Amino acid sequence: MNEYFIYILASKKNGTLYIGVTNNLKRRILEHKTGMIAGFTQKYAVKKLVYIEKTNDIRIALQREKVLKKWNRQWKINLIEKNNPEWDDLFESS
Repeated sequence: MNEYFIYILASKKNGTLYIGVTNNLKRRILEHKTGMIAGFTQKYAVKKLVYIEKTNDIRIALQREKVLKKWNRQWKINLIEKNNPEWDDLFESS
């Protein structure tokens, strides 16, 4: 069974946010953390994994990513703080 992850990265608490989808969370977050991927997350140092959702359906994962990206900033912050109030980096525990 395949697993897909919708994730939110932050530069710091209440900092710049990035939302993505992957089928290999550890590899993808490591790519962000090491700066292997040029672009938004590298430019703004968005490396802290602060939110994760998991599903077995890629269509659901991609739809959820689109929905979250359309949310206003405060809704995203509320979602993070509901599940991770200290904005801990969840990478090690994922």
